[in-house]
Amino acid sequence: MFYQDQPNSTPLSLNENERLASLRSYNILDTAAEKDFDDLTTLASTICQTPIALISLVDTERQWFKSHIGLAASETPIEQSFCAHAIVSYNEIMIVDDARKDERFADNPLVTGNPKIVFYAGVPLINEEGFALGTLCVIDQKKKQLSAEQTTALKVVAKQVVDKLELRRKITDLQIANQELRDANVFIQKFASTAAHDIKNPLSSILLTSQALKIRLQKLQDEGCSRLIDLNITSTTRLINLLDEMLDYSKDPSLLIAKKSEIDLKQAIKKVVSMINTPDNLEIILPDTNPKLTLSTVAFEQIFINLISNAIRYNDKNQTIIAIRFAEDDEYYKFEVEDNGIGIAETYHEKIFSNSFTLKITDRYNKKGTGIGLATVKDLVTVLKGNIYVKSTQGIGTTFFVSIKK
Repeated sequence: MFYQDQPNSTPLSLNENERLASLRSYNILDTAAEKDFDDLTTLASTICQTPIALISLVDTERQWFKSHIGLAASETPIEQSFCAHAIVSYNEIMIVDDARKDERFADNPLVTGNPKIVFYAGVPLINEEGFALGTLCVIDQKKKQLSAEQTTALKVVAKQVVDKLELRRKITDLQIANQELRDANVFIQKFASTAAHDIKNPLSSILLTSQALKIRLQKLQDEGCSRLIDLNITSTTRLINLLDEMLDYSKDPSLLIAKKSEIDLKQAIKKVVSMINTPDNLEIILPDTNPKLTLSTVAFEQIFINLISNAIRYNDKNQTIIAIRFAEDDEYYKFEVEDNGIGIAETYHEKIFSNSFTLKITDRYNKKGTGIGLATVKDLVTVLKGNIYVKSTQGIGTTFFVSIKK
C-alpha cells in the first residue's frame, strides 16, 4: 500500500523502511560508475531520443544516480525528485508530457531552472522482493510523446537494469560467504589450538591422580584409593567427550552455532571448575539464579575455562574470589566474571583481545601471560553473535562482560 501527501510534497510508501532496507542491501549507493549500467542508460536515451537518461535510486533524502547520461549532477534532493513520484504511481511507467503544466512539478527547481525538465518518463525498478528501488528514466527539455514501441523497449531496458542489480548483489553475497568460510577455517585452527592447550588441565589431573593411585596401590588399599579411581575416570570421560566435540567441530564448523543443548547453568560452571587446577584459597560465587540455557556446550566451556583460569592465574590476594553473575533479555544471555586479582591497566582493555598482543605480566605460577586465549575467546564469542569486553582497575580486580545470542 502507498499513500501520497499534498501535490508538492514528496510521496512515501507505507513500507518505506522496508524498501530502504532492501535498497541498501545492494551496497550500491555512492559507488563508482560502471560501464554495464552506463550502456543501458545510453540505450534508453537512444531508443527514446532524449538528451538525458538516468538510473535513479531513491534514498531517504536524495535521488542518487548510478548512471547519468546528459546530466552532470550525480544526485538531487528528494524534494525535487520526479522518480519518488514514479515509484509510488502504481503504474508500469510514469509519463509527464509537460512538467510546466503539472501541479506536482510546475514549481520544481529542476523545471524552472537547469536542466529545465519538460518531458519525463520513468519506469520503476522493481526488485525480487517487490520493492521499487528507483527508476530508469528519460528526460527532455521539450514536449514529446513516446510511441508504443519506445515505451515497451524502455520497460525491457529497465528489466535489464534490475537484472544487473540482482546479479551484482548475488556476487557480493557470494564474496561475503566465501570470506566467512575462510574466516571460519582460520578460527577453527585457532580454536582447536587453544582448546588443545586447555585439555592439559584435565590431563594433568589424570597424571597426578594416577601417580597417587600407584603409590597407594603399593600399600594397603583404602577408601581413598576408590575416590582417586573415580576422579581419574571422571576426568578421563570429560576429556574424551571434549575431544569428540572438537573433532565434530573441526569437520563442520557450522556445528559450533547449530549444535546446541540445554544446560543447567550452575552445574555447567561447576563442571568447568572441575576441569581446572584450582588453588585451596579459591572461592567461587555462583549466580543467584539457576536457569536452563540452550547453547553450544563446548563453546560455553571454552569461554569459561579461559576466563576462570585467568582469574586464578592473575591473582595476588590471600584468597582468590571469583563472582559469576547472569542475566538475560529477549535476545541475549549475559554473563559477568569478576575477580579480585591484579587487574589490567585501562590502556590494555582493548588490546588484550588482539591476536598479536602479549600482556607481559607474571601470573601466580611465575609464567608470562600471552593474550592468545582472550583473542580466541573474542573470536568464539563473535561467531556466537555476541560480544565481550572488560572493565578493570589495577590492584583491585577485573570483570569480563560476555553476551551470547540466544
